[in-house]
Amino acid sequence: MSRRQVLAGAGGTGLLAATVSPAKATIRARRARAGGGDGTPEQIHLTWSENPATGVVVSWASPGQARRPRVRIGQRVIPAEPRPYTDGISGETVWTYHARVGGLRPGATYAYAVTADNDRNAADPFSATVRTAPASRAAFRFTSFGDLATPNTAWVLSYGQSAYAVEAVESFQPLFHLLNGDLCYANLNPTAQPEVWRDFGNNNQTSAASRPWMPCLGNHEVEFYNGAQGFASYLARYTLPENRVPGFGGRWYSFRVGSVLFVSLDADDVVYQDAAAFVAGPAALVPAAGTGHPAIEPGTSFYLRGYSGGAQTAWLERTLAAGRRDETVDWIIVQMHQCAASSSSTGNGSDLGIREEWLPLFDRYQVDLVLCGHDHDYERSFPLRGADTGAGREVATGTAVNTLRPRPVTTIDNGEFDTRHGTVHLVLGCGGTDAPLDEYGTDTADSSPFPGGSPPPDPPTTGQGVHPRRPAGPVVHARRLHARGGGRGGGRHLVGQARHGHRLRNRGLRRRPGLRIRRPAQHQGHALPRGGCGPGQPGQRRQGSADSRLHRVRDLHSGPSPLGHVAFHRGGPPDTVGSWTFS
Repeated sequence: MSRRQVLAGAGGTGLLAATVSPAKATIRARRARAGGGDGTPEQIHLTWSENPATGVVVSWASPGQARRPRVRIGQRVIPAEPRPYTDGISGETVWTYHARVGGLRPGATYAYAVTADNDRNAADPFSATVRTAPASRAAFRFTSFGDLATPNTAWVLSYGQSAYAVEAVESFQPLFHLLNGDLCYANLNPTAQPEVWRDFGNNNQTSAASRPWMPCLGNHEVEFYNGAQGFASYLARYTLPENRVPGFGGRWYSFRVGSVLFVSLDADDVVYQDAAAFVAGPAALVPAAGTGHPAIEPGTSFYLRGYSGGAQTAWLERTLAAGRRDETVDWIIVQMHQCAASSSSTGNGSDLGIREEWLPLFDRYQVDLVLCGHDHDYERSFPLRGADTGAGREVATGTAVNTLRPRPVTTIDNGEFDTRHGTVHLVLGCGGTDAPLDEYGTDTADSSPFPGGSPPPDPPTTGQGVHPRRPAGPVVHARRLHARGGGRGGGRHLVGQARHGHRLRNRGLRRRPGLRIRRPAQHQGHALPRGGCGPGQPGQRRQGSADSRLHRVRDLHSGPSPLGHVAFHRGGPPDTVGSWTFS
């Protein structure tokens, strides 16, 4: 979500420095427990290890410093690594722990317990189960959304829908969940950041203690005085697969489950939009005296573009190239927070930085699916390949600009699309925030019914600048995604009807690469609306005048929507979560 939307919703006041009285009372109570040395585990969550088939990481926090924090699994006791940090605004010390559990069997379910010597529940410690990933091609399901927030409405952008969204994940019983950034909006509540993270973690524990939740960084994970890029809160809480790029661990990563390569990126590194930590004013943000940090003046923002110096993009190309060379990889799925293909009229829209840096790589290595958040709505694109030049306009002035508008390879919605021809983008900013938008723009710059005019009738699957792809791939249904196939090199075909989410099912061997996407016209007898992430009416927060560094584009709609919306029915039970099953 952009800062202008936040400010519009708060009347433009000193929103980012405010905390409400009930929240302060809760903070005092929790700090009293911490002062007593309470090592009781809370905020318990799982992530995948380097090999999801043989290992997981159990992570948690405690109100005070835990003595001998540990995980028990079977007859094994695994000591946890403490990873404390001190919040740069409040001065509160946060105690987090991580236990790497390896040597597990693929596709097996294990019970585990988390405790410490000063665990108040030591007689009956917290326990849960976790299932490891399959070692090869086998059925599995994952879910995804972004922009979750917390159920505690004392915090900016939090809402009760956040608890419901976590329950929705559990209704699918996925193997794991992808969380597409803007986890809890702690940086919009800067004087109480650890408390916001605590409410987020305890809400997610309902699901994340039983299945890995794999996050990516969003603009609202950036916090003042919390590390070089402001990621200290995030990095203290998550142990993620290594990217082996010195100095940038935990910021981006990849992992394999079965024949699917998942790639998680931090788009803060490449976007033009300046939407991270920001002091709105009119007063300065004053850190607690004990931190030693000076006040942050109104109008100050934390702008990160280019922080890796190109290291992330270089890593991405190496990772995608290796994935396409690997004959055991059938699909490549990318998650990131910000969008390259969004038509939101009141949100953030598409960012030129992603289009410049990463879309050529998605084309070259034939990425199948890109999952994003950021805009608080739901959209799905037609398959995209290549770009139109000079087709956009600057929002503030109307001047023609080169927005590198992604080119759909088809705009005929016959109910099925094949990603050997192009990458499908999904916007899933539908987690639990109190600011659903669901408002879409229309590009009237040209007379074509679709951006870029009519697509080529039979686009090539390979060619100059496109990495050759072996014959394998799924077919995808837009609400349920199922894939299955034979042994090595087997095709994947998507069919099936489903009430919620996406499902992939195989109907025998088909030697056709790429995903196919099928979109049902109706949902349980109800016509699908174009948007909707939760109950209530869309918010009225508007962007205002364009920031010179924010490349908002209106180039994805012209006449009938090229995005082929499949929006969630507002208020329908698991409609805030996208679900896919691979089999």
